[in-house]
Amino acid sequence: MILNAFLLALKEIRNNLLRAGLTTLGIVIGVAAVIAMVTLGSGATKRVTADIASMGRNLLIVIPGQRRGPPVAATPFQISDADAITRDVQGLGAVAPQQARQGVAVSLNRNRTTQIVGTTNAYFKAREWPVAVGRDFSPAEERAGKAVCVLGETVRRELFGGESAIGARIRIDRVACDVVGILEAKGQSTFGQDQDDLVVMPLKAVQRRLAGNTDVNLIWISVASANDVSRVRADVHALMRERRHLEAGAADDFEVNDMQEITRMVESTTAILTAFLSAVAAVSLLVGGIGIMNIMLVSVTERTREIGIRLAIGARERDVLLQFLIEAVVMSAMGGVIGVLIGLSGSAVASQALKLPFTVDPGIVVIAVLFSAAVGVAFGYFPARRAARLDPIEALRHE
Repeated sequence: MILNAFLLALKEIRNNLLRAGLTTLGIVIGVAAVIAMVTLGSGATKRVTADIASMGRNLLIVIPGQRRGPPVAATPFQISDADAITRDVQGLGAVAPQQARQGVAVSLNRNRTTQIVGTTNAYFKAREWPVAVGRDFSPAEERAGKAVCVLGETVRRELFGGESAIGARIRIDRVACDVVGILEAKGQSTFGQDQDDLVVMPLKAVQRRLAGNTDVNLIWISVASANDVSRVRADVHALMRERRHLEAGAADDFEVNDMQEITRMVESTTAILTAFLSAVAAVSLLVGGIGIMNIMLVSVTERTREIGIRLAIGARERDVLLQFLIEAVVMSAMGGVIGVLIGLSGSAVASQALKLPFTVDPGIVVIAVLFSAAVGVAFGYFPARRAARLDPIEALRHE
């Protein structure tokens, strides 16, 4: 009986193919929009979290000043602060003090305005950023603040093109610097920042020869175990308050940022935005359902005589009800399948254009098809019931 009703529904759809296509258009648009929103949202989340992870796992960043709340004077750190963290906090992987500033790197007739990062070898470990070619700084170079440097891939390409940079001498502002290594390329972040556009030098070299002070404006801390991140963050916070002589109740004049927390915040925000946009897109499913109900009511009116004949020769009310209900469900489900294909194709193109990972969630695809079928049931039931309750004699008189 169900198979026969299904075949009758397909025959009726085929006989009115254009009308059926226009009827399911709202379902197609709604499902395609939801699939595209969810897929692009998942890709954006994956891209952002990957970019954050590329900065280093289990990472804490200590910076002077406060970006939240009332303005607080940003007193710079000192190397002794990083040494104290290394000495007094347990469970650390690496601690890297940093002073960064803008500078111009010059090689022969080529130059590049870039970020000059003064730090220690612990920076490469904390950021999980290996030297791809050459080497990092020797202990003697770090202690003496010798003018040597490790180049990011962008700076290497701009200054040397296809030539080897190892052993070459460049000028950083007014300081001659020997290139000893090239960092592994990381590429562009989600926020458009070129992570490879930097030159890394020993911290003391930048402090003495470029900055003229002993300030440290950021401390990178990698934690050995992910389970210890919260504890280490609390320990670092307490230690820095003590070292900066902050009284109980006084506002912090520094921040300890947890990259895991930032990752969770980004994931939560992206999920909320994706859900909101998907809900807006799903409104067209409601519109599509209303369109199906309207066309099914028209179909019942057009086929009143046919319904009367079926009822007169012995068809039961539930047979007529099932026929029209299956017809509505088939149209809606077909629209859902077409919408899924269009949504996945569109999101694949958009992901490539936006340089986002293309991630397909099979669960949302199944849910979209089932939901579109449910729309057919919900909006097709009333016309189907109206058809089933027609009086056979009155139906046969209908012209």
